[in-house]
Amino acid sequence: MTAKVLVVEDDPDLRESVVELLALEGFSTEQAENGCAALRLLRREPAVPDLILLDLMMPVMNGWNFREAQLADPALAPIPVVVMSAQDCGDVEAHAKLQKPFEVADLLRAISQASPAEP
Repeated sequence: MTAKVLVVEDDPDLRESVVELLALEGFSTEQAENGCAALRLLRREPAVPDLILLDLMMPVMNGWNFREAQLADPALAPIPVVVMSAQDCGDVEAHAKLQKPFEVADLLRAISQASPAEP
């Protein structure tokens, strides 16, 4: 089974780069430009992703607010989250945290550690 990853990142270039990298590694991906768009996507999709890659500093709804909403929703709360941020992300609950800029190997390791599904 192919692992499905939702990439939530406001920088379109970084978002596309991560999506392309994950596709090359065998992952199925979806993407959202902020937390609000991600919640809309998660709530309308019948199949939830195996993992969420989440930026913290985004317009409309940031990663902290997204995480609060995700954890408050019983259908979405179990989805593992890997936070990616240029800011200190020590105060957000996540399965793994990546400091931007990060190495590809670090991203793949964080995904592997946080998600039970294999690509």
